Amino acid sequence: MSHIATILSTALALYALVGAVYLISENRRPQATLAWILVLIFLPGLGLVVYVLFGRGRKAFAKQSKLLMQDLEANAKPLLAPILSRQDAEIARLEVESASARKLMMLVRRNSHSALTRCNTVEILQNGAAFYARMIEDVEAARHSIHLQYFIWGLDDFTNDLKRILSTRAKEGVEVRLLYDPIGSQAHVDRAYVKEMEAAGIRMAPTSPLWRLHTISYRNHRKITVIDGRIGYTGGMNIGQEHLDGGEGFDFWRDTQVRIVGEGAAVLQSVFMVDWYNAVRENLFSPVYFPTVATEPTAGDIPVQILTSGPDSQWAAIRQLYFFMIVSAQHHVFLQSPYFIVDASIAEALRSAALSGVDVKVMLTARASGDPVPGWAGNTFILDVINAGVRVFMYEKGYLHAKTISIDSQICSIGSTNIDIRSFSINYEINAVLYDERLAKELEDAFAQDLTHCIEFDPNEYARRGATMRFRDSAARLLSPLL
Repeated sequence: MSHIATILSTALALYALVGAVYLISENRRPQATLAWILVLIFLPGLGLVVYVLFGRGRKAFAKQSKLLMQDLEANAKPLLAPILSRQDAEIARLEVESASARKLMMLVRRNSHSALTRCNTVEILQNGAAFYARMIEDVEAARHSIHLQYFIWGLDDFTNDLKRILSTRAKEGVEVRLLYDPIGSQAHVDRAYVKEMEAAGIRMAPTSPLWRLHTISYRNHRKITVIDGRIGYTGGMNIGQEHLDGGEGFDFWRDTQVRIVGEGAAVLQSVFMVDWYNAVRENLFSPVYFPTVATEPTAGDIPVQILTSGPDSQWAAIRQLYFFMIVSAQHHVFLQSPYFIVDASIAEALRSAALSGVDVKVMLTARASGDPVPGWAGNTFILDVINAGVRVFMYEKGYLHAKTISIDSQICSIGSTNIDIRSFSINYEINAVLYDERLAKELEDAFAQDLTHCIEFDPNEYARRGATMRFRDSAARLLSPLL
């Protein structure tokens, strides 16, 4: 028994030493490194599993990311050459209108390799009824291809109708491809459903198989539709009946999507194709899927950048987008998100903006849809920023799921990214940045209308909730990197 105890003690010591050396070598923030060392030491074995599922940084994806980037450059760059060849000229032209816009454009160009696109017609859609009606109209008019990618693909009356429409289009010769996240859609999509879709002529695949346990926490949270390479959609909405009727526990679902006709759709197409290649190893990069690059539309001229981020990104591109937009605002910042779990950089940006006199308003959902833990943790992060003058409003009409940011009635962004650590660091996300005063003002007008259905977060009322409830929220905060 003494020999067994010695062997176990030695093994545990080596395990702790190797784990500590590895974590220290990653050069993360000291707080994160120390936290993971404690997890590995006090939860031997289990701590390692938790780290593999939730804790790995970009280096763990470096080889895969390099291969995919090489594929993107080799295949997409020639197709997007007309857009890429005039980046400097376009940015210089827009610099005359706004120096801060130029800096933001350069940031997005460099941190996510995102081209500035022109010749776009853009429409903001503020609810599921408007989005679905517009998308179905485009799907029914598709001539060549329909590409869909969603975190949640539901199983309900609406998706059954959409499935019928997609099946009809596939039988008529239109290529239909669908990517879904297996965790987000696990309650609805099973092997039998996928076989039904395949039998109907619809290519359907998960963004990553569930058997890859080492990537199970790194979810693809993007929402994309691309029709014929000409029309694209992205934003906060998934595919499901709840966006129409509010879903369980709600009478209304408040969300925002953006429709882009033009060069921006070509970039959305390239994002879908990289994710499709990553999922099924099929290379779709071909001129036939990029007609907007060769024949530019003339209906609009709105500058748009599409940026992505994920655990394999060199830079936390969308977090940097939010940070820069917040600190560069001169008059006001309006944010919408169902969740509010901010890291130190975004919290400091919000506090700095508010303390400098910028009107900073954050709108969150008052009630959770599903897991309440993120809302509990969010209460503590709200307290971190309101003392600096940030005003936080809780939307009560229904479930607020929109993910938007607008500054100074000049620039806005709509996408899939929540204001939380998971979206900024762990999930694969996508946002569209719109450099247009009319659209920014339209988004802010909707924000003002939403405020009529909100109550402002009151720290005094929160203090009266009792020590037990406040401790619950503080305990939930410990899980914030995973929520």
